[in-house]
Amino acid sequence: MKLKNLRKKIRRLEKRLQEGPKKLADLKRKLEQTETAKSAKARKKAAARAAAKLSKPAKKKSQAQAAEAKKPRTAKKAKKKLNLSPERRAQLAAAMKARWAAKRAAEAKTGSSDNQHSAPPGSPQQPPENRPDGV
Repeated sequence: MKLKNLRKKIRRLEKRLQEGPKKLADLKRKLEQTETAKSAKARKKAAARAAAKLSKPAKKKSQAQAAEAKKPRTAKKAKKKLNLSPERRAQLAAAMKARWAAKRAAEAKTGSSDNQHSAPPGSPQQPPENRPDGV
């Protein structure tokens, strides 16, 4: 490697290392500001609720509603979309159908009275030997 290029690379690296702590400090400062703003907003909301509660006549809540109000709300996780090929999706669907059919057959043998999840009596089912995946 040429000496000139090596010096350039060193200079760029030093510059990047100097900028790194500045960016980190900026991001930490922004995070702190947003957290303080969020807590201030929550305090204002709580104060407004308390003031509204004092001004209105008190209403009785059921225990279930009170317990539900105390629970912290958590955001639902977004379902992760599987990147499956159409062939693999069909294969998985066939395997699941076979599993469900086996489960229904086992329930029918034991004479289970709970047929909540079983198929209607006249539903067509593909026999295991004719399936393309061979499961």
